[in-house]
Amino acid sequence: MEQFIWALGLSLHMGLEGSYNEIHPHVRFYEDGAIAGAYYNSMERLSFYGGYRLEYGDAGVEVALVTGYPAFGPIAPQMRGTYDFGDSVRAYVSPVMQTNNTGVVIGLEFQFK
Repeated sequence: MEQFIWALGLSLHMGLEGSYNEIHPHVRFYEDGAIAGAYYNSMERLSFYGGYRLEYGDAGVEVALVTGYPAFGPIAPQMRGTYDFGDSVRAYVSPVMQTNNTGVVIGLEFQFK
């Protein structure tokens, strides 16, 4: 089933140095597990991504390649675990790396399908 999704993500960055954008407008196209989209990232840049989403009931795992994080080059890997609360709210957690540090981003995404 194909879907076009508008979303607004709110995030918290844990275990990281510095300050980050915590408001993420997001647009996504989804079809049979394939995902592609764009969002305003934590570095206050536009990111484009493409990847795949596996779903297990209300839980999901996403793996993708993403742009917009210059410290990692033009394209970086991204992974995100999710849990859906109904049809319009998705919680997520994603591991992140800094040059000498690791942390996690947790957030809520409000979806408009």
